[in-house]
Amino acid sequence: MRATTDGRRHGTAALVGRVALYVLLVIVAVAVLLPFIWMLVSSLKDDRDVFTVPIQWIPHEFKWSNFTSIWTRIPFAAYLGNSLFLSVVITFLQVLTGSFAAYGFAKMRFPGRDVLFVGYIATISVPWQAYMVPQYVIMQKLGLVDSYTSLILIQAFGAFGVFLMRQFYLTIPDELSEAARLDGLSEYGIWARIILPLSKPALASLALLTFVNTWNDYMGPFIYLTDNRLWTVQLGLRAFVGTYDAEFAMIMTGAVLSVIPILAVFLFGQRYFVRGIATTGVKG
Repeated sequence: MRATTDGRRHGTAALVGRVALYVLLVIVAVAVLLPFIWMLVSSLKDDRDVFTVPIQWIPHEFKWSNFTSIWTRIPFAAYLGNSLFLSVVITFLQVLTGSFAAYGFAKMRFPGRDVLFVGYIATISVPWQAYMVPQYVIMQKLGLVDSYTSLILIQAFGAFGVFLMRQFYLTIPDELSEAARLDGLSEYGIWARIILPLSKPALASLALLTFVNTWNDYMGPFIYLTDNRLWTVQLGLRAFVGTYDAEFAMIMTGAVLSVIPILAVFLFGQRYFVRGIATTGVKG
């Protein structure tokens, strides 16, 4: 009888703990989604209703015309295309260079390898603002300002991508590489034909993180791009900010539309992304 009572108490405590955990998760999820919900609601309002106090979570009148007029108010489609071009090119280059460099740090032996890797990874701790000015001066001397080339060159390499890929490569047995070398396969062949096919989760994680970071970048395009035809989405939304006021409803509409590509990319690569994050960092 006593054992039965203890079992019931244990079951009740487990149920209460599980319910409390679910309640906590719901609260956290709502807190995270609240700004996005407000952004979506604000995109369907007039400018004068965006910052009303208290907040109108359900507009008195849904202004769906915001999602049609924004395409004619500014060249929004061109801005989306510019952002997509930069994001795709920079993502491809970072995945290519990051995975290739990570292979050298993880699977090849040469003097000073670990010291060089630590020094390279240490650059992550240096804030971009510390070398922003000299970087701009270099690009200006090369005549690359006001072009996509400058943004592509400064973002084609990333220490974080090398670190992420190296940590994943360390989980791949060295016996595979050694066997391939004995069969006469070159280092490039080992990387391309053996390592990369086994690294899809890590590649997807790096690609997703790089794509999102490039798509949301504001300071880079703001500094290097002055021609309106080259502007990205983030710069294009500045057109709704005037000297004395701003069209916040249209800004929120543009923000909602700019989130859709990011959401599509994340949903497409979610499985690989979660697997890649879970498996990187297992071996140091």
